[in-house]
This record gives sequence, C-alpha cells and structure tokens, in this order.
Amino acid sequence: MQLTSLNMHIARLSQCRRDPGLMSVEQAHAAMQLHLDCTVDSCKVRRRARAILVEEGRCVLDERALP
Repeated sequence: MQLTSLNMHIARLSQCRRDPGLMSVEQAHAAMQLHLDCTVDSCKVRRRARAILVEEGRCVLDERALP
C-alpha cells in the first residue's frame, strides 16, 4: 500500500513519543483531539500542537499551566 501525504501525516500524529514537526492550526487542533487523553508532559504531539495553538492565539493557557 502506498502512503499518501495525508496518510503519512496521520501516521506522524499517531505516535506520542515522536515530535510531529510543523503543523497548521487545523492539524494542531486535530492532534489535540486525537491525543485528548495525553498530557503535554508525556506526549510530544500534544505538546507541539498546544504550542502552535497558543502561538496563533487560538488557545489561552491557564496560569497553572505556565512554567
């Protein structure tokens, strides 16, 4: 089976321990939904997605989540 670019991106987003790299806002939102049960401390996909959404002003962190 040949992997399309969409399938490759989905595969990249499915692995918690692997940084997915750059994502669009839409991809970051999808990643947050896909990794809903993960924490940003343990999941590189959710961490990257949250950073993108915060950077783009789509997500505002509670002060408890700030370092």
